[in-house]
Amino acid sequence: METSVHKIAILGAAGRMGQSNILTAYQDKNVQIVGATEYSQHPLQGKDAGVLAGCGEINVVITDDLNTILQKADVLIDFTSPPSTLSALEKNLQYKKAFIIGTTGLSDPEKDQIKNYSKEFPIVFAPNFSIGVNVLLKVTELAASLLNKDKDYDLEIIEAHHRFKKDAPSGTALKLAEVAAKSSGRDLKKDAVYGREGITGERTIDEIGMLTMRAGDIIGDHKVIFATLGERVELSHIAHSRATFSKGALLAAKWLQGKSTGLYNMADVLGF
Repeated sequence: METSVHKIAILGAAGRMGQSNILTAYQDKNVQIVGATEYSQHPLQGKDAGVLAGCGEINVVITDDLNTILQKADVLIDFTSPPSTLSALEKNLQYKKAFIIGTTGLSDPEKDQIKNYSKEFPIVFAPNFSIGVNVLLKVTELAASLLNKDKDYDLEIIEAHHRFKKDAPSGTALKLAEVAAKSSGRDLKKDAVYGREGITGERTIDEIGMLTMRAGDIIGDHKVIFATLGERVELSHIAHSRATFSKGALLAAKWLQGKSTGLYNMADVLGF
């Protein structure tokens, strides 16, 4: 039975995921929120993070003083932006606290930087912290190996998110494509087709169709389609609430404490 108290700090606390992370952590009796950050000019600087997240006063004010928070926290949860995440990782070199990264839109060189930081302190880095999505990734790997291009199955990936999302395709869609490409005999960098327009000609068996929708307040929908002449198989995940991502991130935060340096993902956390 879990008895230890995990001291957690939430970065980007005023954002949609930040507020969800605050609320989810507050509801866990084995977690103590010891810090909440936002950039220095944010209009909510100095406000109680709990009030903003809808759980009442928790006596943790939003600040840009990451150094002080790093001294208090056991683990940090970061769903912000690539520049903010990399800046926080750099500051953490002095403290070597455990780090959960849910930031998306990172370039390959930025991902390489994260890998380098993981040599100094433990990091869980995942495009999606939902348990369901990570099961979908595992199922996609199996399905793609069986419904591959040699058996004449086309591969398409469709994703939808809210109007405020800044990167496209989503990190989850790209991870699904990466897994499916590898297992089905394709090359994601060479074979991905991002949307279609005009006289495109017939699709080739190598193509990985990546289709993106941005509208309203959609939390996150992902679908992987394997189709051939006569049938199709569709694997999908629909997020009803951001709480599903926050619960996964909190699970990862607890799991990561006490781990040695290294770069981990949600498959490691979930044990598959």
